[in-house]
Amino acid sequence: MNVQFTFMMIPIAVAVIAFANASAQKPQTVVHVDLTRYAGRWYEIAKIPNRFQRKCSSGTTAEYSLRDDGRIGVINRCQKADGSTTEVQGIAKIVDPDSNARLKVSFVSLLGWHLFWGDYWIIGLDDNYTYAVVGTPNRKYGWILSRTPQLSPEKMTQIQSLIRNQGYNPTDFEMTIQNNNPDR
Repeated sequence: MNVQFTFMMIPIAVAVIAFANASAQKPQTVVHVDLTRYAGRWYEIAKIPNRFQRKCSSGTTAEYSLRDDGRIGVINRCQKADGSTTEVQGIAKIVDPDSNARLKVSFVSLLGWHLFWGDYWIIGLDDNYTYAVVGTPNRKYGWILSRTPQLSPEKMTQIQSLIRNQGYNPTDFEMTIQNNNPDR
């Protein structure tokens, strides 16, 4: 084997091992989330798609509101291909009250009981709450959220680095088309 070729393979092997190690551990949540600052409208910038979002073609938003019972109201909206808007309402409960960064979310309710709780871990959050990165422990799902319909290329580069460091593959995320309609 050529010595030059062998030295070229070492950085690739190190990168593969580092990615494998990051993927083996669960993502790390942010240290603390101020839920009052987190509440409000977020625009979905990108996602690892799930079956619930198949009907969405653009304009996906999530609206969070603090409830009197200590839980968080959730309304997800999007625009379908025919131009109509669809929404689903849910509820989130805090799993880790020390950080507020691990939540469980349910969009299925039967006779007032919420069923099928999914993990919602805040794994990245801008100091000014201008963007958030949300994931699941198994990395099956993920969302990049922003307070505005677009993020700068610089912010996207930061976020891609963050999700890569959290063991996600950035190419698994699909960009969401935003229609820039903040009043919807």
